[in-house]
Amino acid sequence: MRKVKVELGIDSYEILIGNALNDELKNFVVNKKFSKKSLLVTDTNVEKIFAAEIKKILESAGLEIKLVTIPAGETSKSLSEAEKIFTAAIEYGLDRKSAIFALGGGVVGDLTGFVAAAYLRGVPFIQIPTTLLSQVDSSVGGKTAVNHKLGKNLIGAFYQPKAVFIDLDMLKTLPAREIKSGLGEIVKYGIIRDSKFFDYVENNAEKILRLENEVMENIIARSCEIKADVVSKDEKESGLRRILNFGHTMAHAIEEATNYSKYAHGEAVAIGMIGAAHISKNLNMIDEEIFKRIQILIDKLGMVSRAEDCNVDEMFKAIFRDKKTINGKINWVLMNSIGEVSIVGNVSDEIVKSAFNYIICESDNF
Repeated sequence: MRKVKVELGIDSYEILIGNALNDELKNFVVNKKFSKKSLLVTDTNVEKIFAAEIKKILESAGLEIKLVTIPAGETSKSLSEAEKIFTAAIEYGLDRKSAIFALGGGVVGDLTGFVAAAYLRGVPFIQIPTTLLSQVDSSVGGKTAVNHKLGKNLIGAFYQPKAVFIDLDMLKTLPAREIKSGLGEIVKYGIIRDSKFFDYVENNAEKILRLENEVMENIIARSCEIKADVVSKDEKESGLRRILNFGHTMAHAIEEATNYSKYAHGEAVAIGMIGAAHISKNLNMIDEEIFKRIQILIDKLGMVSRAEDCNVDEMFKAIFRDKKTINGKINWVLMNSIGEVSIVGNVSDEIVKSAFNYIICESDNF
C-alpha cells in the first residue's frame, strides 16, 4: 500500500492506494469517532457492484448508514440532485460530526463534496473513488461543484475530504473506455510537471492497458503525488494550481458543444491537450517533435484524439464561458517542454481557432 499526504495544515489528509483496503477504511472510521448517523452516496451503476460491501464495512465500524443513490451520468451533477441529498441528510438527522461518504466516480465525488461543504456549513466527507479518472483527479484536491445549464462546475466550493481510499481492485470492474478516460489526466501530469513520469507512461503503455497492478499503483500514486504537491502550494487556484487545467479549457468547450453526452471528461481532456499543444507549437513554445510525442502517446494508449460533431465557432464562444476566464481574458496553460508549462494570456483568436480546426479534423491528417 502507498500513502500520499496532502499537506494543508489542519485540513491535511492522506490518500491510501492499494488493494483490498477494507481494513484501512474500517480503522480510519473507528479512529475518527464520527457521529453514528452517516450517508453513503453512490450512483446506480456503482451501487450494484460495491455499495453493499462498503456499507457493511462502515457499519462494522459502528456507523448507521443511509444509502443515497443518484442516477449515473453527468446530468446528476446538478442542484436538483444535491437537494435530494440535502433532504436525505436532514431527514436522517445528520449532525456536524456526521460523515458523508462518496462512493463512485467524479460526478458522485464532486456532488457529494458540494453537499458536504454546504450542509450545516460543512461536515466531514470521505472519498472512495471507483474510476481511474476520479482516483487520479477529482477525488484529490478539494474541488467540489455542480453544473448549471449554462456551464460546467460553475457552482461549487473548495472543500477538502478527510481521506481518500483508492482501491486498485475496483479498476478491474471498469470497461476499457473508462480506463482510457482516466489515462488522459495521467498523461497530463507528466506534461505539466514530470518528464520522467511521461517517459514511464510511454514505456509502460502496454502494461497500463493490461492493468498490471504494480504499474497501475505507480502511475496512480505518482499522479496523486503531483496533484497533492500542487494543491499543497496553492489550494484555491490563485496561481500554481492553474497548471492542472492543461487541456481543460478546450475540453470543457468540447463537452459543452456535444451536450455533455458524447465524450467522457477524460476523453475531452485528451483532445484538449492536443489542442493546447497545438497552440504551444504555433507560438513556438515547443517544436514539432514534442507535439508529435503527445499525439503518439495518446494514440498508443487508445485514447480519443479528435472531436466529432463539433463546430469551431460554437467551441470558441464556449471558452469564454469557462470559469477560468477573467474579464473576458482566457488564461491558457501551454507547454514550454514536456514537464513544464506556463500561463499565457494573450493568444490570438486566429491561433485558437486553428487549434480547434486541428482537433476536429480527420485523424488521418495528424
